[in-house]
Formats: sequence, structure tokens, C-alpha cells
Amino acid sequence: MDESGGITHWLHRLDGGDDAALEHLVPLVYTELRAVAGHYMRSERDDHTLSATALVHEAYLRLSRQRRIRVEDRNHFLSVAGTMMRRVLVDWARAKKRDKRGGGQAPVPLDAVEEFLSDDDVDEVIALDDALRRLAEINPRGSQIVEQRFFAGLQMEEIAALHGLSARTVRRDWVAARAWLRKEVDHDLRG
Repeated sequence: MDESGGITHWLHRLDGGDDAALEHLVPLVYTELRAVAGHYMRSERDDHTLSATALVHEAYLRLSRQRRIRVEDRNHFLSVAGTMMRRVLVDWARAKKRDKRGGGQAPVPLDAVEEFLSDDDVDEVIALDDALRRLAEINPRGSQIVEQRFFAGLQMEEIAALHGLSARTVRRDWVAARAWLRKEVDHDLRG
């Protein structure tokens, strides 16, 4: 079974509820998962200590706890994994903010994340997550496109194929959703 056939095989088994499929699938797409994590990390400060590897591993642990992961193809799986990475970072940011207020919550188990985000960065991550949740309520497709483009690092053509849309429509939705998010995040940070 070649790598592409192996990926397809394990994606079908994962979609069918096979508990062991994820552990077989991840090594086949590990390089791509690291690229997604690297995409996240490029937008962070140069001196943070969280590695792309740690982010991939934490997302894998969370995915492995899911009862069933519904995926259609490789790009859809990378989108799901990218969303999970975003949740890892947002959960960590919320925990850090809670701890600053004396919440005493146990930290998210990431490798050496003490210096990961500044206080302003934590606020931005939380504001972006809150705005994405609001966007999902009023524009679900726009929200999905933002997650798939920004967080999973998918190209416009890949996103278009996932949604059965033209690349032009995806670009238009991307521009509109991104502008709406900028306005909302700015409002949240000033408010």
C-alpha cells in the first residue's frame, strides 16, 4: 500500500469509527501536521518556547480522546487537526489568564509554555476565539473558511474543493470574514 493509498485507507477507517486508525494515520501526515503547527507558530513571538512538535502532540492527544472523527479526505483531516490546535492554544491562553486572576487551574499540559504569550497576546487569542464563535453563528461558512485558511493553512483551492465552491467564492468569503473579524477583535480589545 503506497503512502497515498495508506492515508486514504486510514482516513476511511477513522471516519468509520476505528479507534486505532488515528495512530496509523498521524505518522503518514505528520509532516503536514507540523506545517500546520508551524503556520500557527510563525505568527507568535520569536522567543516563545512552545514548539510546533508540542502543539501537534497535544492536538493528537485531544483527537485521540474523541469518540469518532468524521473526515472526508486529507484536507478535511488537516482542517480538523488545525481546529484542534487552535483550541489547544485558546485553552492555554484562557488558563493563563485565569491563573493571573488567581484561578489556580492546572495548566494545559504543553511543554514549557511559561513564556509563550504576553498578556496582550493572550487577550488577542481569546478575543479572536470569541469573535470566531460569533462569526460561526451568523456566517458558518465564513468561519469555517477562516479556520481552514488561517489555522489549518489550506490553500483557497483546497478549501473550495472541501466546500464544493469556486475558489473565487472562497476568496470573497475569506475577505469578508477576515474584515469582520478584525473589526470585532479590535472592538473586543478596546472595550
